[in-house]
Amino acid sequence: MSNLVPNNNDYSENYSEEGLKEKIAKFAKTAGREVVEKALILFFAASDPDTPKKSKAIIFSALGYFILPLDAIPDITPILGFTDDLGAIALALATVAAHIKPEHRERAKQKALKWFGED
Repeated sequence: MSNLVPNNNDYSENYSEEGLKEKIAKFAKTAGREVVEKALILFFAASDPDTPKKSKAIIFSALGYFILPLDAIPDITPILGFTDDLGAIALALATVAAHIKPEHRERAKQKALKWFGED
């Protein structure tokens, strides 16, 4: 797993809400529902004023890595392209889990349902 998760670089400077929207719009089907829904959970948690700044920094770094056009495994690589992105997102989710509210998960689930349809 350590090969799939990016090193401890701070990618938060790559994060922007517009960049996240563009990445999801361009690669949603390729990345798949799991990656997109987890990224949205982080997005909604970061948008919550109750989420501590330290947690937001972790979230923005993970989402910044997701947005970054050049990463450890190119996103255009079939099957493996989003593995590193998922690793970064999963690590961020685990790190800030105490600040993920049920409503963050529900909003992400509803948005993914709208985009991908039923499972």
